[in-house]
This record gives sequence, C-alpha cells and structure tokens, in this order.
Amino acid sequence: MTFVLDGFDLDAFVSATLAEDLGEGGDVTSAAVIPAEARFAAVMDSRDAITVAGLEIAAAFFRRLDPDAEVESLVADGDRVGKGAKLMRVEGNARALLTAERSALNTVQHLSGIATLTRAYVDAITGTGATLLDTRKTIPGLRRLEKYATRMGGATNHRMGLWDAAMIKDNHVAVAGGVAEAAARAKAAGVARIIVEVDRVDQIEPALAAGATHLLLDNMAPATLRGAVTLVGGRVPTEASGGVTLETIRAIAESGVDFVSVGRITQSAPAADIGLDFVLV
Repeated sequence: MTFVLDGFDLDAFVSATLAEDLGEGGDVTSAAVIPAEARFAAVMDSRDAITVAGLEIAAAFFRRLDPDAEVESLVADGDRVGKGAKLMRVEGNARALLTAERSALNTVQHLSGIATLTRAYVDAITGTGATLLDTRKTIPGLRRLEKYATRMGGATNHRMGLWDAAMIKDNHVAVAGGVAEAAARAKAAGVARIIVEVDRVDQIEPALAAGATHLLLDNMAPATLRGAVTLVGGRVPTEASGGVTLETIRAIAESGVDFVSVGRITQSAPAADIGLDFVLV
C-alpha cells in the first residue's frame, strides 16, 4: 500500500527526515556493529491502548532504506488497539532497518498520540450532536500529517490554513474597529466563508448582519453558550472554542453548539508508547 494524502509529499518527507538523522556521517553504529549481510526481523507493538495513525508512513522509511524489506501492517490507521497489540512486522537487511527505526517510530508515535487524544475527546461528546474540530495549532511543517491523525481519531478538520476561510479574531476586530466592520470588509472582499469570533453575546447580531457565515463563540460558559445558540437560532453554524478540556467538553457540547474546536489535540498530545522489538525467525 502507498500512503497518499492530499497536499503531502511522502517521498520528500521521508528524504528530509532521514537526511536529518543521517547527517553527513550516516549511521555509524549500525555500520560498525552490524555485518553488512545480517538480517533483522522485528515486531512493532503498542505498550498502551491507543488509536493508530501513521503506519504506512513508518513503512515507507523501512522500504526506502531496504526496498526488498518485508513490511506487513497488522492493523489499520484509525483502529483502536489494546495494550500489547502488534501493529507491524518487518524483516530485511539489519543495517537498513535499524537505521530507519527511529524515524519510523517517531512518526507513528507522534501521529498515534494525536489520534489517541482526539479519540478521547470524540468519545467525551458522543451523543451530544456536536462535532469535534481541530485547529491550526500544529507543529510547523507537519500540519497535513497532524490533521490526518485527528481524522483517524474521529475529528473533522477545520481550516487547513489561512487561505480556505476568513477567521476574524479579536486582533482583527481591534484593528478593523469592530466585529461588524471586520465581517463587512471580508464580505466585500468576496470571501465565501466568514468565521467571526465573538466573546460577548451582544456581538452576535452585528456579526450576522455584516455577513458572518459561522460564529466562533469564544471562552463562553455553558449557560452563556446555550443563550448564544438560542439567539443564533440556526442561522449559521456555531462553534465553541477556548480552554476546552476533557473535563469540560461534555457540558460545552451539550449547550447545543454545532462544533467544539480543541487545540490541545494537536498542540498537547503526548506521544504514544510504541516500540520495535527484535524477534527470532
């Protein structure tokens, strides 16, 4: 299987990542310790219950350094697996696979960590009718991958970047002179999607009148959110954002908002505990 992700160049990512690790001297450890013809077989497994993401990218690292390597994914991205689950088997040239090991593991640990945390947030709002959104709070250069991982965890992608919607936030409002002024300028510029952040209920009507197509209700308590949702009355989608945690997201989602956006699922996700262990064959 070849991993394909819109806007993501897998070959370039693998090349850049390996170049960073290999530097100018290459893998001096494997070259010194491992005979050139030695074989290596291993199993990648999870030490915790996780939601998996990034396996085919990990496989690409192994195949890049040993095109003849046998790589078998035992689960699929998006699967929930328990502690001790076997994720992948690899077998091939020992030097090549050991050189690729860290790059492969770093990738699948990071992406599975995001998918696992995302799944926890999705589970927390099950049945409320609200949809979890990710944000642009991603590591520079990894946005496409991190947003892929949130999808594997059950979230829906919000904006991929600055280009696909206007999002008018407090600093835009401050410079433009008000919510209505900022939204009206975006509409006059021909922007189709105009997301306006409001942190007070009295900003809702001016934002809608000026052309907002989506309201981001920022840092509002659940009771205030309920009132805001009632006031909007379904005219545009509503999104709760700001300081959302696993402990608070259920009450926020139950306010009736259409979406809850959470930066933590990419910004603060811990890496999944995944290892690659030698096996006898």
